[in-house]
Amino acid sequence: METIARLRNYPTSPRKMRLLADVIRGKRVEDALKVLKFSRQHASRPLEQLLLSAIANRQNSEIGFEEGTVFVKEIKVDSGRMLKRFRPAPHGRAHRIRKRSNHITIVLAKLENTATSE
Repeated sequence: METIARLRNYPTSPRKMRLLADVIRGKRVEDALKVLKFSRQHASRPLEQLLLSAIANRQNSEIGFEEGTVFVKEIKVDSGRMLKRFRPAPHGRAHRIRKRSNHITIVLAKLENTATSE
């Protein structure tokens, strides 16, 4: 059984968010939480909150939930809407500033064989 949690239109560049998403992909939930808790990157806090939300979703949907038997099966960071602003430039021109946002999707799944460790 899979559990999904989504965060939409978070105002951070998708490129910066993908750096942390690549780190926690495929890890057990408690290991991913430790990595995110002690990371100094700005994107770690919303990812940690989203992972905790996915865990809460799993606890509500499954009876007899054990945190040690769940891992991050899939995590996707897609680009969201882009706000376009203009900044004045020399000689009467203007440069476009793109304020990016992203959508994050986390899928949790149960480990098939708990005897193997990564």
